[in-house]
Amino acid sequence: MIVCIDIGGTSLKVAVENNDELLDKDTLPVREDFDSFVQEIVRWIKEKQKKYDIEGIAFSAPGAVDVKSGIIGGASAIPYIHGPNFKEVFKEKLNLPISIENDANCAALAEVYKGAAKEYNDVCFVVCGSGIGGAVIKDGLVHHGKHLHGGEFGYTVVCEDNGNMPILSEVASTQAMVRRVEKQLGGKWDGLKVFKEASNGNQVCQDSIEKFYHYLALGIYNIQYTYDPELIVIGGAISKREDLCDNVSRHLDIILEKVGIAKVKPQVVSCQYFGDANLIGALVNYRQEYK
Repeated sequence: MIVCIDIGGTSLKVAVENNDELLDKDTLPVREDFDSFVQEIVRWIKEKQKKYDIEGIAFSAPGAVDVKSGIIGGASAIPYIHGPNFKEVFKEKLNLPISIENDANCAALAEVYKGAAKEYNDVCFVVCGSGIGGAVIKDGLVHHGKHLHGGEFGYTVVCEDNGNMPILSEVASTQAMVRRVEKQLGGKWDGLKVFKEASNGNQVCQDSIEKFYHYLALGIYNIQYTYDPELIVIGGAISKREDLCDNVSRHLDIILEKVGIAKVKPQVVSCQYFGDANLIGALVNYRQEYK
């Protein structure tokens, strides 16, 4: 049995895996410093060791995760997790094998394992939320890249605006869609409100949503012609919308018609896993590392 831990900005999701089933799912608080963070996790695992035969620990974490060393680079909502060696720290505390992988990569592994991409080997995963993130899967494995930036699609540039070069995260995320509405109408908005008001005929909301689909389709088009995956999976809360892929497909048709020379249309689907994706993907990563 493997303990699976998903490190989020406001809480930790934890569970014990048994034959792909997640048991004793729980949520732990994010503590104020790294020592307290470690103590909270160790306490929970030791409680589970009284009940289960725990063989290892699988982490999903934000940031630029070095899966070999166990060190998380980059930045996230929990600054203190960046720098410490997770493999060394938890190995010393619990004497168990440790694996750790980036959360978007974990979500992608979950989809390839038993989700929307289970029949495919070469897949790109696009996470659309407050920004744009993602993952590249080659032959069923994560491609991390030289600088651990494999799948960081949000950094790509798809337009120029008055001499500025906004990146994909700044124009194609759901947060970007909301910001466009707030800029024109004022007040506090969220994605659900934007879509609701658009359905009621609000032209500003409708225009912002169309721009969202357009820029997201541009990003996906570029991914297709850079890596040529078999499938592109969209994740994030927006992926729960049943009309998402149809609208992205509509804008892909517009792009392909304008480009002309391009003949390969990206195959786009929404993700299957939501809340448990990172836990499942962390488990898949653990199994790949320890065979």
